[in-house]
Amino acid sequence: MINFDDYRNKYRFYKLSRSSDGVLTIQFHTEGQAIVWGLETVEELGHLWGDVGADQGNKVVIVTGTGDDFIPRMAVATGAMSGDLWERIASNVRRMYRNHLSIEVPMIAAVNGPARLHSEQALLCDIVIASGNAEFQDSPHFTAGLVPGDGVQIIYNHLLGANRARYFMYMGETISAQRALELGMVSEVHPRQKLMERAAEIARHILAQPELVRRYTRQVSIEPIRRLYSAYLEHGLGLEGLGAWGGWPLGSK
Repeated sequence: MINFDDYRNKYRFYKLSRSSDGVLTIQFHTEGQAIVWGLETVEELGHLWGDVGADQGNKVVIVTGTGDDFIPRMAVATGAMSGDLWERIASNVRRMYRNHLSIEVPMIAAVNGPARLHSEQALLCDIVIASGNAEFQDSPHFTAGLVPGDGVQIIYNHLLGANRARYFMYMGETISAQRALELGMVSEVHPRQKLMERAAEIARHILAQPELVRRYTRQVSIEPIRRLYSAYLEHGLGLEGLGAWGGWPLGSK
């Protein structure tokens, strides 16, 4: 059994708060600014999702970023690829998705700005809303010389369809908030200053239903996506690792 106090201040890159009715808000950040994505943020996030899923006090989860960005860029850390390094990366990625997809309560993503990499952390949530300045892109993969195999390819194929998703990844396309709404990637677009207020309204709407109804609705709605990740993530990770063997400058994309 885990309690909120056990992990509320445990994570460097994720600020946690929880209301009296069990709405957990997770804010991505790096030293109070927009998060800079890297090996440590992925490692922490996998463990965080595990703690969130294990805490029965969490009734609804809201995920957001800091300031005017959701996930805008990666950390810069050059280094040669090796088997040990890739296994660390792959292990952390597996944990991140496994624990995210195992959370049994409804999840809301409030995408507060550009999500230029690993936007699947928002898109895997049950309800996704965005600010008008939000953008979606897969910047660290194909156009930066890396195979898009660590999970982003799965959710975009699911949401956009195969041909649309392949164009998105090959071309490094940027999808605006309004276009994401038209494509069905997000369900609502709001001014930045109204976004969290609307997320809280949605959380209250969800909380009006009995707990078992909330939990089981989350489970039936996430199961098809969970099966996709179970089927395709390992293959994608393997090919991404092989493609990086020529000397990927880690985090420079």
